[in-house]
Amino acid sequence: MNSNTELSVPTKDTGTATAKHDSGQASESRTRLAPAVDIFEDGHGITLYADLPGVARETLDVRVQDGNLSIEAQAVVPAPSGLRLHHGEIRNPHFARAFTLSSDFDVSRIDAQLRDGVLKLTIPRRDEARPRRIEITAG
Repeated sequence: MNSNTELSVPTKDTGTATAKHDSGQASESRTRLAPAVDIFEDGHGITLYADLPGVARETLDVRVQDGNLSIEAQAVVPAPSGLRLHHGEIRNPHFARAFTLSSDFDVSRIDAQLRDGVLKLTIPRRDEARPRRIEITAG
């Protein structure tokens, strides 16, 4: 499994990028972040944990196509009513991360769960790619 974290090129030194809609018009700039990820592997497959604070299930998009796994999400940072923002480091953060999966993994059986801002993806190995013990006969 290879990681590809260079999904967007920030404009200048601001860390923000301008998104264009299908109509070709630029929308407001947003900060793109590569979420922190922990990956564990065992004989059954891999488990990936991605930190996505402030992300709701409705704004999370996990896709697999041609051996590429992509995670994209929009976080919502609510402003308390009656207060005015004086300083904001990250406004409307957009999380994006991509990985290349080996053909050893069964992408049709990926399980995804989002709980408390952490995405858990369980990606099992194909049965024929799992390690197995070879019986040895004496002869």
